[in-house]
Order: sequence, then C-alpha cells, then structure tokens
Amino acid sequence: MQTKMPVLFIGHGSPLNIILDNDFTRSLSELGRRLPRPKAVLVISAHWLADGTYVGCMGRPKTIHDFYGFPRELYRMAYSSPGSPDEARFVTQLVRKVPVKCSLEWGLDHGAWAILKHLYPQADIPVFEMSLDYTFNDWRPKPIQYHYDLAKELADLRNRGVLIIGSGNIVHNLGLLDFSNIEADPVPWAREFDEQVKERLLSGNDPDLIRYASLGRSSSLAVPTLDHYLPMIYAVALREKNDPLTFTHEGFQYASISMRCFQIG
Repeated sequence: MQTKMPVLFIGHGSPLNIILDNDFTRSLSELGRRLPRPKAVLVISAHWLADGTYVGCMGRPKTIHDFYGFPRELYRMAYSSPGSPDEARFVTQLVRKVPVKCSLEWGLDHGAWAILKHLYPQADIPVFEMSLDYTFNDWRPKPIQYHYDLAKELADLRNRGVLIIGSGNIVHNLGLLDFSNIEADPVPWAREFDEQVKERLLSGNDPDLIRYASLGRSSSLAVPTLDHYLPMIYAVALREKNDPLTFTHEGFQYASISMRCFQIG
C-alpha cells in the first residue's frame, strides 16, 4: 500500500535561493526530512508555460537554467534526478477534461530543481513536470477556474505515492522589486494581499482565491500576471475535506515576493 501523499505549495523566489542558507532554504530541508518518501514528484511550475497541457515523459530530465545575470556557480549546477515516464503517461490517461500530451523537450526548470535541491538533495526520487496552459484567447489567458478544475483530476496521484508540488509565488511583482536587499521589508500592498490569501487558505475559501481580483486594489500589484499564482491554485484544488493546511514558511524577499509555503494533508 502506498502512503497517501500530501500536496505542497512552495513560494520559490529568486534562483539565488539555490545556493543561499536562509530561513526559507532551511525550511525546505526540514520539510524534506519529515515528509513521507514519495514514489515520484510532480511539479507544476510557474516557469513551464505552454500552448496546451504537457507532462515530461523523459527518463532523465535535463536541468534547465532559465534565469539570467546570476553567479556562474548556478549555471554549473545540475539536478540529475531520474524522470518518471510511467507516472507521466498515467497522467495523460487520468485527466479527461482536457488533452494532456507527453513532452520529451522540456526537463526541470528552476521552479522545480531550485526547490528540489533542498527538499531532496540526493536527487534520487523520480521527478516530472506538468506545464501550465498559457494559451491566450482574445488577449486573455485561460480562466483560473479552468486550471482549478484540471487540478482536481490529479487527485488519484496522491494515492499512488506521488507528491504534487505547485511552485510559484502568491505575490510576485518583478517590476517593483527592491534589488538592493533580499531581506527588505515587504511593501504594504504585498503584505496586505499575502494576508488576505492566508485567511482564505485557512478558511478553505477557494472561490475567493479563484476570483482573487475581488480582494482589492493590492491584487493587481501582487498578481500582475497569472504564471506564479496558478501553481497555488493547483495545490488548493487538491485539498480534500479533512485535509489540514499548515504553513511551512512565511516571509518575503526583495519587498515584493511572498515566500509563503504550505502543506496540505
């Protein structure tokens, strides 16, 4: 019998966290030590945006260095975990509402391997990613409800021993970063939106999270684009009736990036 796995949302922040020793990275290391060992890990990353929904079906996913202007050390690093082609192909059959296709092209972007470096530093657990369908229609991306409904169909993976991780950031505004200080205090609008989301997470108010723009003026600054917000939606959609939700890390980086992380189940 496989252990039913929890679901994680990780606010991954800057690629510098790959090599930093801070409260956030230490929380990931501690989390990796106490979680039940998964059969495989599925990451829904803010950094795989595609025209459709894909899963990585390769046996050995490549490490993607999808960031620019960082220390050379980061570009020499790799996360050499095996893939999980069997579980990936299972997902293509599991999801019925939309077609899910296999991809042999992507690999592991930094939304995945930057956090897995701390969660599972031995890189000995199979990992695969699922893309976010970022198809635009009339200049608008897919509605959040579309992603929420798709995520619901992934629930059986938990019973197969697959750890599902949404990797993004609840508040993510690169245009208003304080680049001079990673530990800068959050700006008021960022703190306000993060707290509003925290309240909805604790109360299980998924409709408000889906209609995040109704949370006030801070929402447009906190979520200027959907890419980093959607992985959280995948996580909350997988919460079942009696699942507890606990925050594994809270904080900010560069004043306008929420590093809030949580565990469901």
